[in-house]
Amino acid sequence: MRHVVAEAGMEGEIELDSAGTGSWHIGSAPDERATAAARGRGVTLGGAARQVRSSDLDDFDLILAMDRSNLSDLQALANGEAEEKIRLLREFDPASAAAGELDVPDPYYGATGGFEEVFDLVEAACRGLLEEIRAGRVP
Repeated sequence: MRHVVAEAGMEGEIELDSAGTGSWHIGSAPDERATAAARGRGVTLGGAARQVRSSDLDDFDLILAMDRSNLSDLQALANGEAEEKIRLLREFDPASAAAGELDVPDPYYGATGGFEEVFDLVEAACRGLLEEIRAGRVP
């Protein structure tokens, strides 16, 4: 999403952060396979993993989950508050939404090309999300 936002020249207008629902990778750099898939497209991945905090629900206008399991974890964290902010990322890709395929598959234990496929899915959803933001349909 950072790359898509930068391409649009909107870095100063949209605040982005990334966090996981689990604690197992806190402090770790992005997976090398994800980094390689991104690099092959001119995208740089950086940062260190952190776990989502309840304060994120107050600090951000939109919280995106990669799959229904993470969505459920985020909804539990929200505990009935701010649940309208929590959405699945692929809801913003018209093709994914039309097909009802809203989970981003986890490539971690999959075949080598899994990270490339996931990159395609995530990029399509990010481009759709940016269109929705520009149109004022999401915060």
